[in-house]
Amino acid sequence: MLRKGAFILLHKNNFILKTFTTFAQLKNEKMKNLIVLLAIALVASCQQEKIGYVDNVKLMDEYQQKIDVESKFKVQADALALKRDSISQAFQMEAQAFQAKAQSMSQTKAQEEYAAMQQRGQMIGQQLQQQDQQLQLAGQTEMDSIVSKVKEEIKSYGKANGYSYILGGGDGGSVLYGTDTNDLTNEIVKLLNDKYKK
Repeated sequence: MLRKGAFILLHKNNFILKTFTTFAQLKNEKMKNLIVLLAIALVASCQQEKIGYVDNVKLMDEYQQKIDVESKFKVQADALALKRDSISQAFQMEAQAFQAKAQSMSQTKAQEEYAAMQQRGQMIGQQLQQQDQQLQLAGQTEMDSIVSKVKEEIKSYGKANGYSYILGGGDGGSVLYGTDTNDLTNEIVKLLNDKYKK
């Protein structure tokens, strides 16, 4: 026969055992719920990542402002080349005339005139080279400005359309493969050209 104290102790131990079992089950349930919630959050965060890419080469080749700037500088470069050719021809004619004239001059006088003509030729060459460098610098500055503008437009487009990343593709780009559905090139070219026309 059990004593009263032993019965209470047995009853308490049984209660404690049930409490621990219930607590362990509750803890397992909470752990399962936590794991399920984490899995759902992970899946949801993966689905929220929106990634697109742009073919940089195609974009720049089809961007009208870039085409116009290249055309403008090609016209200026062609004009400079014509000027250079014209000056060169005039200088060659002058040199030929000098050679004919130099035969009737004294050697000292011919050397002085030849040195002066050579110095003038160097000055003309330096001026043409300086104009060429200025034209290249102006063209590069304008192209850098266009590239910055394109990058800003892509960034704005990405933010406005919920993209986490927009990668650069094409030659030298970081996209080796992308599905057509992630290719934003045509959309961004249209956006840039529409804004440029305004």
